[in-house]
Amino acid sequence: MIEEKLETLGIKLPNPPTPAGSYVPAVKTGNLLFISGQIPMENGKVIFTGKVSNDNLEIAQKSARMCAINILAQIKRELGNLDKVTKIVRLSGFVNSMPEFSQHPKVINPASDLFFEIFGENGKHARIALGVACLPLDSMTEIDAIVEFSQ
Repeated sequence: MIEEKLETLGIKLPNPPTPAGSYVPAVKTGNLLFISGQIPMENGKVIFTGKVSNDNLEIAQKSARMCAINILAQIKRELGNLDKVTKIVRLSGFVNSMPEFSQHPKVINPASDLFFEIFGENGKHARIALGVACLPLDSMTEIDAIVEFSQ
């Protein structure tokens, strides 16, 4: 069912990105899945880089949406099926922003909106959106997730 929604939205899940450091992409404990921070990678390359400002807000929003798609790819790799997701519990969104930029929630909204669109009520989650001085590989955004799943 979720795969059909993705297809309807024109989303093809990529191969999940591999970690850029000494950590694993996801950890299961009980019925929770913790997804490590995902950056906007495609085919091993960061697609959206640099500092976010009011001048490139729309590009940063595309970056956040790509992070969400990579989160979905990690979930699918871990669970084998996105229909096992019972709740998107929390997202943490980080924005590589200029010091004067303060629209961090607007940058991360497309990621949240995508989870709402795909999972409906189960996609509604708690969230933080923070501005940071820099992110790995000069990525514009990084998002991690806590997901509840059925066994």
